[in-house]
Amino acid sequence: MAEYRMPAEWSEHEGCLMAWPTREELWGSVLADAKEEYANVARAIAAFEPVTMVAPPGHGEEARARCGKDTPGITVIELPLDDSWFRDSAPLFVLDGDGNRAGVDFRFNAWGRKHHPFDADDRVSALLLEHVGADRIASDMILEGGAITVDGEGTLITTEQCLLHPNRNPGMSRDEIEAELKARLGVTKVIWLPYGGLLDTETDGHVDGVAAFAAPGTVVVSLPSDPAHPDYARMRANRAVLEATTDARGRRLEIIDVPQTSFADFADGEIEVSYLNYYVANGGVVVPVAGAPQDEDALAVIASAYPGRKVVGVRALAVAFGGGGVHCITQQIPAAG
Repeated sequence: MAEYRMPAEWSEHEGCLMAWPTREELWGSVLADAKEEYANVARAIAAFEPVTMVAPPGHGEEARARCGKDTPGITVIELPLDDSWFRDSAPLFVLDGDGNRAGVDFRFNAWGRKHHPFDADDRVSALLLEHVGADRIASDMILEGGAITVDGEGTLITTEQCLLHPNRNPGMSRDEIEAELKARLGVTKVIWLPYGGLLDTETDGHVDGVAAFAAPGTVVVSLPSDPAHPDYARMRANRAVLEATTDARGRRLEIIDVPQTSFADFADGEIEVSYLNYYVANGGVVVPVAGAPQDEDALAVIASAYPGRKVVGVRALAVAFGGGGVHCITQQIPAAG
């Protein structure tokens, strides 16, 4: 069998996969807001690379209309869906040494069986791989793409809070989970951060809310400057782990801190927008923002981590209300060849 590896998110993309907001009981009164924000994210990404928006059967026309039928670069297809978080339910694409593309189809259980049904989302990876013409590599392990970040050179970062949670793979030890990540994604070193976000109860602390590889040897981390922030000490514990380790190639890690955090009143409650939950596109970075004064400073820090890319902020309050950010609702298709 060919040896595959998962490329870094900043590698060249053929396009981006998204799923139209679907689970009405999740969104409730903000479903229309969620659709508007998903459409805005799709348009922002389409300025850099093609977007395929997957809508449940019968909802394709609505998705086309809201995304803009004349918007170049957005294609809408219909497939059965339960929910709309393709970072977690879509396949994780890998390449072999010749640039042939395949997709790892990990099992999906709606973040520890938090939402039902989820059987269509557990099956959608196989349908997407058929659609893009990529071979399917099956894994029996439950894993969401938002739980990992890779540098494309052998290193993967995840959180103990998520991957060791008993609602994911209770029959697997930490060593067994690490071995499966290495076997399926072509990594040779796994860095375990202790914490995801304390308030991230929906995903049990995905890494994509707190840290991301920005380049080989470079990690962007959330480091709230306010001592009253619930993650103030926790993110400093994460940073200490990164300071004390090296990547798969033995490099010390350069760490870029994002001290800005943003809370906003939305839908009769307070939500947190994670600036770290961004999508790296061809030539751009699309970042969730809250419409708050600290947005600009956060965008500037992220721009410093991705020189040469245009950084675009997109309001994502409804997406945050649903439990995620721009990264959570997207999945890159790396270019083959």
